[in-house]
Amino acid sequence: MGYIHSVETMGAVDGPGLRYVVFMQGCPFRCLFCHNPDTWQVLSSHRQSVDTVLADILKYRDFFRFSGGGVTLSGGEPLMQPEFVRALVGELRKAGIHVAIDTCGYVDLNEDIQDIVAQANLFLLDIKHLDNTIHQQLTGKPNDKTLAFLDFLRQKKKHTWIRIVLLPGYNMDDAYTARLIDFLRPYENVDKIELLPYHDKGKIKWQELGLTYQLEHIMPPTQAAVEPIVNRLRQAGYDVLVNM
Repeated sequence: MGYIHSVETMGAVDGPGLRYVVFMQGCPFRCLFCHNPDTWQVLSSHRQSVDTVLADILKYRDFFRFSGGGVTLSGGEPLMQPEFVRALVGELRKAGIHVAIDTCGYVDLNEDIQDIVAQANLFLLDIKHLDNTIHQQLTGKPNDKTLAFLDFLRQKKKHTWIRIVLLPGYNMDDAYTARLIDFLRPYENVDKIELLPYHDKGKIKWQELGLTYQLEHIMPPTQAAVEPIVNRLRQAGYDVLVNM
């Protein structure tokens, strides 16, 4: 049984092709820019069995086949429910369905996690910040487990997309872009860098939950501000996707 927040049956921005996206409850981070704070708590949604989730997914198998798509497990943080994810990924692989895991990588590399890595086709790994102190300011947690998880994905030669929220004042200057390029250079398994410019559309959810939104002073970046970062990453040889 897994705690499911919601699903999107025709997702187009969470991996290749058209995708069935399962948003799962629970997250170890408390990102200041989170647009889904209602997914933080594991027990705040209804439970579903692997069989129930799988049965609905299989209705869309033809769309996956025609578009080169599949299923993405997202959140929250799906790897906070490793037993459920391990079982579901196993069933999806038996059905020949492409599986992507959208994760912050803040996990212990136990048997469940290692088996999920072995079975999944693609990982969309969020790197919130390379500086550990700033990472803790933004998420409430250090970045050591995330970077160790990236190392494990490289070791296992797993296809990986790096996802980065572009936050003005934190990671949009030339120095940080250069640092990112140098950091990622050894990771041959990184196929794509996906840039997600910050937005404040989730602010109303913070207010509804009685939470204080701390980034009121930050404006979403313009396309003109994002373009130089895209150009530098492409010059460094990366396939770059921007979701404005």
